Amino acid sequence: MEETYELIITNGDVVLPGEVLKLDIGVKDGKIAALGKQLAAGADTRILDAEGLYVLPGMIDMHVHFNEPALGHWEGFRTGSAALAAGGITCYADMPLNGNPPTVNQAALQLKAEAASGNSAVDYVLWGGLVPGNLEDLEHLAAAGVTGFKAFISNPGGEGEGRFREVDDDTLYQGMKKIAALSGILALHAESEELTAALSADALRSGRTGARDFAASRPAEAELEAVARALLYSERTGCRLHFVHISTSAAIEMIHAAKLRGLDVTAETCPHYLILNEDTMEELGPLAKCAPPLRSLEEQERLWKVLADGKIDLIASDHSPCPTELKLAPGLSFFEAWGGISGAQSSLELMFHEGVNVRGLPVTQISALLSGLPARRFGLDHRKGSIAPGLDADLVLLNPDHSYTLAAEDLLYRHKHSPYTGMTLSCKVMATLSRGTVVYNAEQGVVAEGGGEWLRTYEGQPSI
Repeated sequence: MEETYELIITNGDVVLPGEVLKLDIGVKDGKIAALGKQLAAGADTRILDAEGLYVLPGMIDMHVHFNEPALGHWEGFRTGSAALAAGGITCYADMPLNGNPPTVNQAALQLKAEAASGNSAVDYVLWGGLVPGNLEDLEHLAAAGVTGFKAFISNPGGEGEGRFREVDDDTLYQGMKKIAALSGILALHAESEELTAALSADALRSGRTGARDFAASRPAEAELEAVARALLYSERTGCRLHFVHISTSAAIEMIHAAKLRGLDVTAETCPHYLILNEDTMEELGPLAKCAPPLRSLEEQERLWKVLADGKIDLIASDHSPCPTELKLAPGLSFFEAWGGISGAQSSLELMFHEGVNVRGLPVTQISALLSGLPARRFGLDHRKGSIAPGLDADLVLLNPDHSYTLAAEDLLYRHKHSPYTGMTLSCKVMATLSRGTVVYNAEQGVVAEGGGEWLRTYEGQPSI
């Protein structure tokens, strides 16, 4: 009996691991049922014509901050996931800090899960946190289904007793031992607190409060020292590591060398380190403030070089939103402004624009960094990350030749500020499908809002 499909995407250039082929994609029950030439449509089959478009696997963004519970007025699951869907992201990982309470125990995880349930346009996983005093909570968080644990080596900021706190060396080491015993993974914000705190205090005492002063207070050496320390602890404990938002090529080289020595370690960078630089930060002000800070144009080029050489494991947005007044209130110094970039809606388009259209990197390589590699690293590759029969029909239709200028009104975030507004991009997401359902198209906006599911994970593999 001939297979029947609920949906056929036809005439597109389908981006597969290592190659691009003109294929039809047959979808049934939310899964990719077949790839082939001229798949037969039934009487009830919907046809989606992708002529002139790339069909890519949906991006998996392993690093976003949606701030619920309690801080949804900064960004919540409904607005944040809508923006992701508009940017071609079909699965994301929400970080454990910025919400109140932060996700550092099972009760807080339950509050986070309740805030997300029924409010996400696309599927998601949730990180747990490693902070001083919660070592006994790690096993409960793992059993409840977190994708891994996040820790800060430097002060993450925020106010109050309940805020997410950086780890001391003992917590970091003991936490790694515990996470290794759980077959878990630890994600690290790697900057030396001792170094950045001293340099920041000196800058403020001296009245140096501009953009370049902030960058100088968080130098590359702070990243390199923290990465080296964490790699040493990983070697001693056997803990799997993932370094988030790495900003320098030297740190990438250090991590890559550790991987060649046999350590189970990966690194991400973010579009803002590849697209923006210190000059942009001075020009745009706090809109472009983040930690680690944006680096020099020369460092940016070195980062592209290690990316092209295959030494970066994945790209994530580190979407870190806030109310606009915390960025741009009159009289706010660069040091006082909230540190975080709102950019997740633009990640895929930015990487395709700059990586493929400008720099000529293979579309398959950029797709792997956005989709295939994060899926493999975080145990999602039996469901997501590639276009193959049996996987979820998480797909993006991208016009590679559609030039447009990003405007604030295009953004679906709660607060419509981004360092990328005003930028002309040479490509555009035309439609996003989550498990076969069109959750975004460029003409109508988000059309399906609450269908995303929490993919609970344990020991690297999703349990549902």
